[in-house]
Amino acid sequence: MNGAGVIAAYDSRTPGSTGVGQLGGILQSATYFKGLSGGGWLVSSLYGNDFPTVQSIVDKDDTTSIWQFQNSIFEGPDMGDTGTSNGGAYFEGIATQVAAKFDSGFNTTLTDYWGRALSFQLLDSSGNSSYTYSSIQDNPKFVAADFPLPILVADERQEGQSVLFSTNTTNYEFTPWELGSFDSVGFVPLRYVGSNFSAGEIPLGEKCITGVDEMSFVFGTSSSLFNQFLLQINTTDLVPEVLKDVVLDVLNGLDQNGVDVADWSPNPFYHWNNATNANAQSKQFTLVDGGEDLQNIPFTPLLQPLRNVDIIFAVDSSADTIDAAGPNWPNGTAMVATYERSQARDNGTLFPSVPDVNTFINLGLNSRPTMFGCDVANLTANSTAPLVVYLPHSPYVFNSNVSTFTASYQLDVRNAIIQNGYDVVTRGNGTVDSQWPTCVGCAIMSRSWGRTNTTVPGVCSDCFSRYCWDGTVNYTAPTPYTPPMLLEAVNVKGAAGQMKPATAFSILTAVLAAVAFVL
Repeated sequence: MNGAGVIAAYDSRTPGSTGVGQLGGILQSATYFKGLSGGGWLVSSLYGNDFPTVQSIVDKDDTTSIWQFQNSIFEGPDMGDTGTSNGGAYFEGIATQVAAKFDSGFNTTLTDYWGRALSFQLLDSSGNSSYTYSSIQDNPKFVAADFPLPILVADERQEGQSVLFSTNTTNYEFTPWELGSFDSVGFVPLRYVGSNFSAGEIPLGEKCITGVDEMSFVFGTSSSLFNQFLLQINTTDLVPEVLKDVVLDVLNGLDQNGVDVADWSPNPFYHWNNATNANAQSKQFTLVDGGEDLQNIPFTPLLQPLRNVDIIFAVDSSADTIDAAGPNWPNGTAMVATYERSQARDNGTLFPSVPDVNTFINLGLNSRPTMFGCDVANLTANSTAPLVVYLPHSPYVFNSNVSTFTASYQLDVRNAIIQNGYDVVTRGNGTVDSQWPTCVGCAIMSRSWGRTNTTVPGVCSDCFSRYCWDGTVNYTAPTPYTPPMLLEAVNVKGAAGQMKPATAFSILTAVLAAVAFVL
């Protein structure tokens, strides 16, 4: 929801987003749009619904078939004209769909159930099980480049592996065309994943399988950290006890067997790049949440030299802080993880220098926009790292640091979180800093000026002096992090102790080699 506010702010179709203090149009000029874990839900939901505006979804209130977060994932969508949920029919439908996949000869795991359940909220109230991620490439608007290239990220986790580290985890990416990794593995046509590939080919006599890349399975894979959430089904009274027992038996069985991964077997990279692909000898291919290696912002695909990315708008919605008075705010962990990965790999990827997490908190870098990699002169490699505009989730008009595993949200709370996300990236429509839109423009042009040895305008020099990290560090253990509300809080009726907007939120990468943003 925080990310939805970001997209609303960057989308020129959002009413009022191109006026003074606004940033509408960045979405339209972006080359890439990436997400993982919960951020992958937003990417998938938008592309799976022909990329509507966030405002249009919010305006429909409870009459739209998506983002009805007042209905718990345990309850399912409203059924027919009754305006009520039918948990029994909902779970029966999910089980039937997963069973059909199993009966077709494919392994199924908890992720299959998780993805199917999410699809009722993110794609449409019927679940839309037939829509595949690869079919995005056939959308006329996508073909016309009206939207950026969507990329979701997942991590490989092999059988018996429990802990992932950013420095050695293989990161995989999903695009409408391919599934693969730049980590010395390779790429395969996503549309045909599920076929029995060997050494990069489908052997003579083998069938070409399609349809395994269901949209729900892709975003379920990228967010498989949340698989355990389904095991809380016994907290709802809307599912009949008999069905609840059956569902729990299935889910607990999968969990106890260690199948908390997404199983994409047969391995499409079987016997491919044997010298560098650690999993080349296995028929099994399993992926997990793209943030399990602490890279909760999906930078890696955008750091590839072949993509020539100039600037990345990095939205950090991580729930890093654990202090009771201020939990679930980011502290820069994702930035540090990617920096450490870039330092450990000799593959041409570069990432700007960043400080430790204590410095992020002590200097307030996790509570306001900060630019990293501003001074190209400090980058000594042959290629240049993208400039990163770090946009941490912060309380501007609403304490939106909700728990990762909250089962449902009233629509007014949903709208308040979206509004807060809008204010995070616009700095309150320029209220906190009227020069912020100008500074964003300076950041976008920075790499181009560097390539052409163009003198940086004075106003941009001022922006960089205020927003660029200057290398200062403070390793001291920080005090408990309790960020203050930056603007007047909005009123929320449906949440005690919280605020809510009186109405839905009011207003909710070209010359550059590439502009990208990540969630």
